[in-house]
Amino acid sequence: MIQNPEHSTGRAAEAPPASIWSAIGEALRGSERNYTDGPLDRAILILSVPMVLEMVMESIFAVVDVFFVAKLGADAVATVGLTESMLTLIYAIAIGLGIGATATVARRIGEGDPDGAARAAVQSLLLGTIFSLVIGVAGVILAPQLLTLMGGSPSVIEHGTTFMQVMLGGNLSILLLFLVNAVFRGAGDAAIAMRVLGLANLINIILGPCLIFGVGPFPELGVTGAAVATTIGRTAGALFAISLLFRPGGRVTITREHLRFDPELMKRIARISASGAFQVFIGMASWVGLTRIISTFGSSAIAGYTIGLRIMLFVLLPSAGMSNAAATMVGQSLGAGKPDRAEKAVWRAGLYNMIFLGTMGLTFFLFAGPIVGIFTSDPAVASYAIDALRINACGFLFYAYGMVFTQSFNGAGDTLTPTIINLGVFWLWEIPLAYVLGVTLEFGPHGVFIAMAVAFSTLAVVSGIAFRRGRWKVQKV
Repeated sequence: MIQNPEHSTGRAAEAPPASIWSAIGEALRGSERNYTDGPLDRAILILSVPMVLEMVMESIFAVVDVFFVAKLGADAVATVGLTESMLTLIYAIAIGLGIGATATVARRIGEGDPDGAARAAVQSLLLGTIFSLVIGVAGVILAPQLLTLMGGSPSVIEHGTTFMQVMLGGNLSILLLFLVNAVFRGAGDAAIAMRVLGLANLINIILGPCLIFGVGPFPELGVTGAAVATTIGRTAGALFAISLLFRPGGRVTITREHLRFDPELMKRIARISASGAFQVFIGMASWVGLTRIISTFGSSAIAGYTIGLRIMLFVLLPSAGMSNAAATMVGQSLGAGKPDRAEKAVWRAGLYNMIFLGTMGLTFFLFAGPIVGIFTSDPAVASYAIDALRINACGFLFYAYGMVFTQSFNGAGDTLTPTIINLGVFWLWEIPLAYVLGVTLEFGPHGVFIAMAVAFSTLAVVSGIAFRRGRWKVQKV
């Protein structure tokens, strides 16, 4: 039930159901609302609905590929898992640049400066393109060595090299898609980002099975087909999104005069983004460490871990949508000089996120077997996936607040605080704990899954303490 904490009587008032549905309709259509004023709950709802759906689309990317690839066997799934681990660098840069773009654009929109928001968008896209070209060339050349480094079997290396080359070589589509959608989110145009991901997903869903299994006139590319379909889908989405930035009348409209290098602005965005990228890289690279530990237990363990992780991402990414809504509220509210509104938005978004993830965590714990059964019939693989799902579901209530706190820091432009927290929690706590439980104490993958749940729960507690201190309220962007 939606409540308005800013009611004139000082008490929470129930919103009639009709207003909830009208808010959802407004969210899906796209809203011209000023999020720095008016009822807080309605603003959060209108922002979060398309952001949650956007992340649902992103999670479908994660699930669709592994669903079809699982039909090819454990080695194919292991290839996807190992490649995804190496893609952490690209995702870290993309999300890091997205953090800088969202924080800067949101702050300018809150200040009533759409021209400044457009200039920030252009500089963010230029930064992303530069990084992408360097990574793409290196990834294509070094793909076999990277799979070897990650502990891939000879069969995985033989059949997975092309998959990795396509994914790493086409990383520009990932970066641009993340960045443009980050700009729209910062501006409050979350419905556009949702539609862009919808287009990209539709193309991936159609092309995926066609290119993997050689349906009709399409060539049978096996696991490489999944990479080609994903890259084509993301590229189409990115190009469509960029075209929308040039349309007149949007919250952010790029014109010819914005299409130039602005070293000073790029430097400011890079400063926020560098810390943000390192923050995300710390968290994502911890998955590389976990994958490396699990790889010592064989392809079935890696495949089970990959399937379990993809299923968790199916709900964690939508949960991140609620966190992104909180980040936009924080950035725009601080830009408008309303830090108290920013803080209230974070606590309220955390509560809604906890309700959602708590429900999904209970569902995963009770029905892990049937859910995993959708993706694999291999008993060895399924046992690992079920174990990963059930153990991590126990920490979902903590994950809910941890994700909102982290994104709220980022929305304020305070990327240093969550970076320090991530470094301590994931590298000084999670990885050593996973090794001790999994290898030293011989719990195997079960011990690694326990370490994951403990680490994310720790992240939520530490982030909550840091958030209460309030230093993020005075961050300059």
